Amino acid sequence: MTEATSLPVIPDSRRDDLHQLENSRQSQLNLFMAGNQFMVMQELVSAFKQLYPEIRHIYYQTLPPGIQLKQILAGGAIFRGQRIDAAADIYTSVSEKAMERLADAQKIVPGSHRLYLHNRLTLLVPTANPASIATVSDLGGESVRISQPDPAHEDIAHHIMKMYRDAGGDALVQRIMEEKRAEGTTIMTVVHHRETPLRLQKGTVDVGPVWATEAVHARLRKLPVSVIEPGPDLDQRKCINYYICRLKQSPNPQHAKKFLAFIASDRARTIYEKHGFINPGGETGKHLSGGLNE
Repeated sequence: MTEATSLPVIPDSRRDDLHQLENSRQSQLNLFMAGNQFMVMQELVSAFKQLYPEIRHIYYQTLPPGIQLKQILAGGAIFRGQRIDAAADIYTSVSEKAMERLADAQKIVPGSHRLYLHNRLTLLVPTANPASIATVSDLGGESVRISQPDPAHEDIAHHIMKMYRDAGGDALVQRIMEEKRAEGTTIMTVVHHRETPLRLQKGTVDVGPVWATEAVHARLRKLPVSVIEPGPDLDQRKCINYYICRLKQSPNPQHAKKFLAFIASDRARTIYEKHGFINPGGETGKHLSGGLNE
């Protein structure tokens, strides 16, 4: 196997998740941000640049963190036949196991990652809710078509399966993830925050579990969708954690440290909260930034 074929391939359709790709070789900061933050990134990067105008060129990705992790471990990626060499300064994920894998691979200092956000799950349906979805258990219905994140690519899928298990035990997980997939009524996604709203608008699915922040974004865009809340006992709000770290071989270590301090600031938190994210309760920005510069 050649070096090029050993690198992960970013799907051709994901160009919108590679920001400032044309300037990546001149980038002064490379951010691999978990894709479910896509709706905050333009405002977040703009606010960061206002604080640090000397950092003019920032390359950032909003791909699923699983794809980004593969890039970091492989040392690059292939996109539309071309190699992307931009090495991550910052990586974020909703999986602490991803951080542990980076530590095991000596890509980050063990224990240097930090919690900086929470999120929760919700169900997105077309405005008319044709399948009459009212609860999580309804997704097991024979005729209900689900836009389902694939656990092979998207960390959200593991939280969704936990929600299914909490709602209906292993039987509901098997029903949705195996039986309905075989029947063709569970349709997997690769980048769910783009595919699920499109499928709902086209009427090819009846429901899609998404981050609550994506539901907020859909409403801001005035998409013809409605939200079904699973409820606090099922929406996983207590265990959906976002982690951030700086890579040991960060090509721009000083700029990376500035971004880590910024992400824990009140200004950054206000931006995240506006889009529906939940900041860690009782933890101030000063406390969070304390270990981020390691």
